[in-house]
Amino acid sequence: MAQQSSAKEVDPEDVSKVIVFLKEVGASSSIPDDCCTNDSYSNILGRHIKVHKIQRGRLICHLSNFFGGIHGGAIAAFSERMAIACARTVVAEDKEIFLGELGISYLSAAPHNAELIMEASVVRSGRNVTVVAVEFKFNDTGKLVCASHATFYNTPIAKL
Repeated sequence: MAQQSSAKEVDPEDVSKVIVFLKEVGASSSIPDDCCTNDSYSNILGRHIKVHKIQRGRLICHLSNFFGGIHGGAIAAFSERMAIACARTVVAEDKEIFLGELGISYLSAAPHNAELIMEASVVRSGRNVTVVAVEFKFNDTGKLVCASHATFYNTPIAKL
């Protein structure tokens, strides 16, 4: 996979925030024995994601192909989590984001034990809307497995 040399490096504080976010959604932990956490959904997904690279507007993770194949619902869940994490690298901390649309194109099946790369990148980020594209590719060939796009609405946090 070719690296872009013109990419700007991200402020280490922003990297720390994204790492904290990924830890909170379970990207660095395994499923707990009791599986009774506030967000077991994140723990189930998180044990299969390994963060590879974080930059402003870009996130790359490795995904293990568990259970011999990845169901479309799991792809949607991974797409959503990746898009949220990527959007958070560019949206101001004083704004909440919520998912308005998630579109996915399933292009190919992933065979048993295939390692996938998930690449999320911000397509557009403005005052009120952020659009993120997420691609799932085979680690060894780079062939596209599926592509998704997510539209987030940015709203200021209410001060009551």
